[in-house]
Amino acid sequence: MKYTQNKDKNTLTITFKATAEEWADFEKRAYDQNKGKYNVPGFRKGHAPKHVLEQRYGKGLFLEDALYLCAQEYYTEFLDKNKGVEPVARPSLDEKAFNIDDKGVTFAVVVTVRPEITLGQYKGLTIKKTEPQKVKAADVDAEISKVRERNARYIEVTDRPVQDGDQVNLDYSGKTDGVAFDGGTAEGQTLTIGSHTFIEGFEEQLVGMNIGETRDINVTFPEEYHAEELKGKPAVFTVKINGITVKELPELDDEFAKDVSEFDTLKDYKADIKKNITERYNKDAEREDESKLIETVVGNTKFDIPDEMIEEQIDQFVEDFKYQLSYQGLNIESYFKYTDKTMADLRNEYRDRAEKSVRTRLVFEEIVKAEKIKANKKDVEAKIKEYAERIGSTYEDFSKQLQESDRYYFENQVITDSLLALLKKENTIA
Repeated sequence: MKYTQNKDKNTLTITFKATAEEWADFEKRAYDQNKGKYNVPGFRKGHAPKHVLEQRYGKGLFLEDALYLCAQEYYTEFLDKNKGVEPVARPSLDEKAFNIDDKGVTFAVVVTVRPEITLGQYKGLTIKKTEPQKVKAADVDAEISKVRERNARYIEVTDRPVQDGDQVNLDYSGKTDGVAFDGGTAEGQTLTIGSHTFIEGFEEQLVGMNIGETRDINVTFPEEYHAEELKGKPAVFTVKINGITVKELPELDDEFAKDVSEFDTLKDYKADIKKNITERYNKDAEREDESKLIETVVGNTKFDIPDEMIEEQIDQFVEDFKYQLSYQGLNIESYFKYTDKTMADLRNEYRDRAEKSVRTRLVFEEIVKAEKIKANKKDVEAKIKEYAERIGSTYEDFSKQLQESDRYYFENQVITDSLLALLKKENTIA
C-alpha cells in the first residue's frame, strides 16, 4: 500500500495506490464473497468462474465490491500508522479520483478530521470580578412566603358562593358544536380561581356559583391552542361545583419558626434565611466569574469547527431532551404537536449552544494535554463516593454497579475540576 495525503482545513484527502497484483487479490476476494449470488447455466450455483461471470454480466462486475474492500483495509491501516489523525465523521470515496489501468488502481478517501488547535492565552488573564447580589428584605420575605405556602392548610367553606382565590372541586363536560371532544370531560378536578389554569374566561364565570350548582360556561379556545381541531372554536362547558376550600397560611410568628426550622424565634429564623441567601448569591457570582474566565480562554483560541462535530453534539442534546420528556410522560412527537415545532426547529435552537459546547471541549482537551493533567485514582474514588452519598447509596454498593464507561465519566469530572482549578490559579479575578 502506498499513499499520499493532503489536508485542507479540516478535510483530509488520502490518495491510495494499489499495484495490479494487490488489486487482483481484492477482486478475487470480492468474487469469493459474491459468487454465490449468481446462477449460470452449465455451472452449479456459486461455482461459475470469475471470467465467466464477467463475460456474462460485465467486466466491472466485482469492481465496486473490490474497491470497498480495498478502501476499508487501506484506510484502517492508514489510521494505525497515523495515530495523530482523528476522524470525526465517516470517510467517503472521491469518485473523481478513481483510476484503474494496467499498473493498478488509484483512489482517494476523504474524511473530516479533528481540527488542529494552537492554544491562545490561557494564563495571566485578568477577569473583572462579579459583585454578588445584595440580599434585600424582599428576598427573605419571598423565601418565607414559599415556606408558608408549603405549610398552608385548606379549610372547607360551606356558607358562601365561590370567590376569587378559592380552590374548588368541580365536574365539567365540554362540547363544541354540541359534540363532546377528547379531553373535555372530567370529574373531581381541583382548580384555584385566578390561577389561569383553564381557558381564558372559564374561571371568572365560576365566581358566584354555590356548592351543588350547575352552570354552562361559554368560552373560546385560543388561536394558538395545541389541539388543531379546537383552535379558535367556541365551546360550552357544563360545570358542577362539588366543594369549596380556602387556603389558610400559618401566622408569621415564633411558633411558625419553631414548626418549620430549628430556631426558637422568627428573628433567628430570618437571620438564617438571609445567611443562606447570601451564600447562594456569592456562589452565583463565583459561577459567573468562572463562566467569564472560560469564555475568555476559549475565545482566545481561534479555529474552525467541522460541521459534523456540531451536528453530533446536537444529536446528543436532542437525545437528552427526549429523555427529559419521557420523565413527563411525553415523547418528541407529542412535543412537536403541542408546540407546532419540527425537528429542524429544535436542532436550530440547539445549534449555537452545540458550537459553544464543542469549542469549549476542544480547547479544554488541548489545555489538559499541554498541562499534562491526569486523574489520579484517589480523586476519582472520592468523586464516586461523593456522588454515591448524594443519591443515598453507599460507596461499596454504588461502585459495584459501575461500568468502565461510568468510571471514565468520573475521571473526566476530576480532570475538569483540576483544569478549572488551574485556570483560577493562573489567572486573576479582581
